[in-house]
Amino acid sequence: MIERVRVAVVGVGNNTSALVQGIALHRQTGSLVGIRRPVIDGLGVGDIDFVAAFARSDEKIGRDLTEAIFLAPNNFPKLDCELPTANVPVTKGLVDATEVDRVAAALAGAEVLLYSAPSGRPETAQAYAEAAHRAGVAFINTTADPIARDPGLLGRFEAARLPLLGDDLASQFGTSVLHDALLRLLAERGLTLVSSYQVNLGGTEDFRNLVENPNSKHQSKLNALSAADKVQLAPLGYLSQLKSQKVAHLNLEAQGWGETAVSLDVKLKVHDPSGAAGVNIDLIRMAASALRKGQGGHVAEAKPMLKSPPGTAI
Repeated sequence: MIERVRVAVVGVGNNTSALVQGIALHRQTGSLVGIRRPVIDGLGVGDIDFVAAFARSDEKIGRDLTEAIFLAPNNFPKLDCELPTANVPVTKGLVDATEVDRVAAALAGAEVLLYSAPSGRPETAQAYAEAAHRAGVAFINTTADPIARDPGLLGRFEAARLPLLGDDLASQFGTSVLHDALLRLLAERGLTLVSSYQVNLGGTEDFRNLVENPNSKHQSKLNALSAADKVQLAPLGYLSQLKSQKVAHLNLEAQGWGETAVSLDVKLKVHDPSGAAGVNIDLIRMAASALRKGQGGHVAEAKPMLKSPPGTAI
């Protein structure tokens, strides 16, 4: 029997809630709905154990992980499954870079550190990556903050034979994935793109944070699009009534044969945390497999699941 992956997570928000609950649902029902890769290098969807969790919220610190994921401001719905106690108390997260050694010590026994905190805190993301490096743990950066795009940091992980995956998730079926697919379809069919725009609205705390700290996310979303020079991204909008759902509006204006007009408008509505969990479940297993094989740095197979892998703009 293959050894389960031991995962530590930074951020006990909606994305973590969706991941923890989804793993429990799969274990109890065997459902493969929404799962692209049931097995990666011998590791199944249920072969994940959470061994540590870090958060900054005083209300979540000290609570069991399976309890903390339902505390406000989290608003991802409770899935129809039993959720056994994880026996993983949430630990106080990093306050500043002076606490890297404390976090590194808390990672003892973990194989993968999933950084799922809000974007817009690059110093914090770098500090957690440093803690993972010191602890000999693979690091996954799900945020738009440049970690895997930092050549120096990536080189250190490569030298230590530690996987470093990032940056920024391309959600399982999100705005960037859909938008890029449509842009590529236009080009493949011989149409000429005139202009395009993208509007994103959401109700999670991550959306609220990104409204306040939009810079790194804006560039990362552009990194995920072909013909980005003709695409405009509206500022992200936070609407609390949407809760864990995201609503996106896409428009493409193009010309076909004889310079005739073609116009396409699309509306997408998804649970944003589900889209993240559907990608994280694969990244975790890829990182663990690479770690066990002694392969450091970025994992080529992970590149399509990220908006801003190494080599893209910061």
